[in-house]
Amino acid sequence: MYENNQQNSYTNGSTKPPKNRGGIIAVVLCILIVLVGVVSLIGSVVDFTVNLDDVSNVLFSDDKTPTSAPTVPTQMPVNPDNQTQIELSPIPGQVDNVPQAGGLGLQDIYDKNIPSVVSITCTFSGGSGSGTGVVLSQNGYLVTNAHVVDGAQSIQVLLTDGRTFTARLVGADTLSDLAVLYINTNDLVPAQFGDSSQLRVGDAVVAIGDPLGVAFRGTMTDGIVSAINRDVVSGGRTMTLIQTNAALNSGNSGGPLINCFGQVIGINTMKIGIFADDAGVEGLGFAIPSVIVQDIVNQLISQGYVSGRPALELTGQWVSSFDQIFRRIPAGLYITEAPENSEIRAGDILLSVDQARVTSEEELEKALYSHKAGDTVTLTMYRSGSQYTTTITLTEAGK
Repeated sequence: MYENNQQNSYTNGSTKPPKNRGGIIAVVLCILIVLVGVVSLIGSVVDFTVNLDDVSNVLFSDDKTPTSAPTVPTQMPVNPDNQTQIELSPIPGQVDNVPQAGGLGLQDIYDKNIPSVVSITCTFSGGSGSGTGVVLSQNGYLVTNAHVVDGAQSIQVLLTDGRTFTARLVGADTLSDLAVLYINTNDLVPAQFGDSSQLRVGDAVVAIGDPLGVAFRGTMTDGIVSAINRDVVSGGRTMTLIQTNAALNSGNSGGPLINCFGQVIGINTMKIGIFADDAGVEGLGFAIPSVIVQDIVNQLISQGYVSGRPALELTGQWVSSFDQIFRRIPAGLYITEAPENSEIRAGDILLSVDQARVTSEEELEKALYSHKAGDTVTLTMYRSGSQYTTTITLTEAGK
């Protein structure tokens, strides 16, 4: 018989499965976590309140020693006797900003030239444009860029004194980008022109004009002559220009470039823009030298054109993209009028000049500017589905 000897044996206890208390333990842990979070939050609020009190009542000097903060008044004091006011003291004196030894101060350069600078606003069939001009004579002659007034239906000139005049185009020369205007008045202040052939790289200069339009008229910027006799190609023509880092923007075209003696030594014509390449471009502006301005302007005033400029004695209009596609004709100059003694007829299309393809005004000018008046050139023409060549003698533009 089996005897249960308590001293020599052991038992596994009850054979009933144990009760599962995991859920109770999880609930207890969740409660503890919530209680700890609440206590921490209360502590943070208390600490934050204490810190705010500390900040509002204690400041620290450089040696970290607490000092009392100044008391901030809750209400601004009334000042019935006006004892606290701003007072303006007289400036001790004007200091001339002289850009170059022996020259005028920038202030004097501006004062001398601003009466001779005019604002130009043009109306075109598709909108309007603006530029700057320079007074040539007391009796109403002005100079500006040809591209400022090219194709303008009307031209308005605003003087520094606020008067406005309607201008008449005396003559324009696209090759030099110069144009002469006339307004009916006899009390203008002409600018003084200096000899640009005496310029040196590094000479101080300023530009005055209307950057971005009339709203900023009379703006002056300063710089130096960055280069002289710089050849720049624009619109199929090569121009020999003065290069400057004086800021030029759209609207400065036709305005003066002035030396440190207050003399106009160039007419601003163009800049190389900031988006000329991926790197961006700044400080590359160009002006037409005064020695060129003198020659061109004198001819425009005396005869309305510049001698020796080549011209093609044909009248026409450029073939549009629509006509190229739907009428199945090539790009070129559609002739509407031709010399009677030539092979060319109205309805023909000019394709090339001396084998240089021409599909726009710029391309035609580029082809012509390599010649002079009186030269004979070979033209390739299109007529009724076939091409033919002919020669023609260039005339003198403006005559």
